[in-house]
Amino acid sequence: MIRDRYKPLPQVSVCTGGCYVSSPLNPRFVTETSPALEEKTDLERIPPATVEPHSNLHQANQAMILRGVRLLLVIEKNGRISGVVTATDLLGEKPVRIAQARGAKREELEVRDVMTPLEDMEAIEFADVTRSEVGHIVATLENCGRQHTLVVERDLEANKQTLRGIFSASQIARQLGIEMTTHEFARTFAEIEAAFAGV
Repeated sequence: MIRDRYKPLPQVSVCTGGCYVSSPLNPRFVTETSPALEEKTDLERIPPATVEPHSNLHQANQAMILRGVRLLLVIEKNGRISGVVTATDLLGEKPVRIAQARGAKREELEVRDVMTPLEDMEAIEFADVTRSEVGHIVATLENCGRQHTLVVERDLEANKQTLRGIFSASQIARQLGIEMTTHEFARTFAEIEAAFAGV
């Protein structure tokens, strides 16, 4: 019987000095030397935000709004990742250019038309992340000119990779109290570096 196997946990009074909301509503203080591992969206604990390649752009945008994210993994029926799609891919000039080139309407486009295919992406090895600091991640994002980077772990025996997490410049900026401007990567990264320097 469950009552015999499990004993109730001891209860404590709520502290009179105050009880506070924890992250993500009250994010941790981040510095450039904070362990990178702590700032990664851990996909072993948080289900990834996903979309199917044949979804239309409106459906993908709604999925982003519902999950509060700016990047979706594009997942095939068999669970294989075929690419990523960002808010910029959906709402920027890319869909307009593609629709014009095809003589189609923007509403007719699917996620697979505007996504970045996985073969065009680079990722960071999980083993390297375990030895890195947030400053390394910011430098990596700035160097590749992206707002996100994937973290993968290699399985040599199975000759495949598992996606372990995602780093987001906007998440790091939020934890530094910086308003992220999606169109101005250079300014955002300059603000992150200034925050690290205490300017």
